[in-house]
Amino acid sequence: MTGYQCPLCATALNVQPLGKQYACQQGHHFDLAKAGYLNLLPVQHKHTLEPGDSKPMLLARREFLEAGHYAQMATALTMMIINHSPKQQALKFLDVGCGEGYYSRSVASGVADQIPLALHGIDIAKFAVAAAAKKQPDAHFVVASSNRLPYVNQYFDLLLRVFAPSNAHEVKRVLKPSGLLLMVTPGPRHLWQLKAFIYPEVSEHALEPAAPDGFDCVATERIHYEINPNRTHRIALLQMTPFAWQANPDVQQAIAASEALAIEVDFCITLARRKTET
Repeated sequence: MTGYQCPLCATALNVQPLGKQYACQQGHHFDLAKAGYLNLLPVQHKHTLEPGDSKPMLLARREFLEAGHYAQMATALTMMIINHSPKQQALKFLDVGCGEGYYSRSVASGVADQIPLALHGIDIAKFAVAAAAKKQPDAHFVVASSNRLPYVNQYFDLLLRVFAPSNAHEVKRVLKPSGLLLMVTPGPRHLWQLKAFIYPEVSEHALEPAAPDGFDCVATERIHYEINPNRTHRIALLQMTPFAWQANPDVQQAIAASEALAIEVDFCITLARRKTET
């Protein structure tokens, strides 16, 4: 069983004899790309020609993340999984909004000696998924929308969502009963100094509920520290934020021109367990 679900008719997808194509009983076919990923985002589900982040944005995010600015948060995710998952039991793991797979690679490396992972990742940006598949060929990456997760019901043990949008119904649908949802959301002071360049008055970020409907909170942790990104990394970080569109060229120039700029990063990590329905 591949775990994949046809995005057109919602029936199971099965790998074909040569291993290069997946098909459902209704005759819908999807080819495995040369880079090793599967595209399950039909053209009728696209709102633009190339949904998701552009190549320049992906390259900027790659440079920022690989510089290690968010490494403490990635390590905390790994420890949360180790501390609350059964040891030596293989887990089906889905990274929603995986981008180029930075967090899934970090988690897989950190838990490798204790928890075997069957790693899956989805993102709507084809360029990001292609890069993730090349960097982690033993994982299963898919181009798809988080609003229509292309997986069969109750397939995953653990789902990761780092600053990524998701559909609550879909998350519950693909998680097994008592499956785990690991989320990262902005803490109150996340990117405070960066926002001070844009807004006349900076206010604390409103905290999200500890656990979404249908889940029980298992553990929470707040990770709060300062980073000192160089000029290039500051602009890359800005482009990763939902308020980047409000930063006009003068604001971007001011951010880049600052001689030294320490920026607070503030993450709220929540692990929640899906409630068993009665």
